[in-house]
Amino acid sequence: MPVIESVILESPEPEATEAFYAAAFGLDDRLRVRATEAPTTGFRGYLLSLVVSQPGNADLLTAAALEHGAKVLQPAKKSFWGYGGIIQAPDGAIWKISTSEKKDSAPATRAIDAFVLLLGVTDVKTTKQFYVDRGLTVAKSFGSKYVEFDTAPSPVKLAMYTRRAAAKDAGIDPEGTGSRRLAITAGGDRSFTDPDGLGWEAVRAAC
Repeated sequence: MPVIESVILESPEPEATEAFYAAAFGLDDRLRVRATEAPTTGFRGYLLSLVVSQPGNADLLTAAALEHGAKVLQPAKKSFWGYGGIIQAPDGAIWKISTSEKKDSAPATRAIDAFVLLLGVTDVKTTKQFYVDRGLTVAKSFGSKYVEFDTAPSPVKLAMYTRRAAAKDAGIDPEGTGSRRLAITAGGDRSFTDPDGLGWEAVRAAC
């Protein structure tokens, strides 16, 4: 099974983008940034998710991001599944910060329990099978609506739902063009591109 080493975000201003993420989230090697001039407009077809243990932690992370230039797309609130909201970073990437808990049980911190890449795909069944064929194991699946992969011991988790559902989650139009400005680095000796154009870059080059 490919082990996801990191998510790479591409930005026309990589130094500023790196500085933002270091100050806001502190994800270290799980999130990398590199330069690009590739144009992109609208929804890029993914959300990046930070899962935390309680609402106070979500609020602290959100406040840190807003302090350094992020903007709110969906204000944090309670729902039947827990608590959370959606923000957009200065580089344009969309982040979901959430918890399954509705009340704090300890002093709030900026501790992050999980970093998840949520793909918004054209056809969930097709893309699920693509990843299964490349060694990923399905942990949860709800038909053509949602799939979560068992990526342990990867520092980055992977899940997917439809592009329209992902855009609705973020509160934006599902249309978008140009570069996704996103790639994955993974253990192994092969690079590949999934059906929706997401590039996986091998940590070890093929011999």
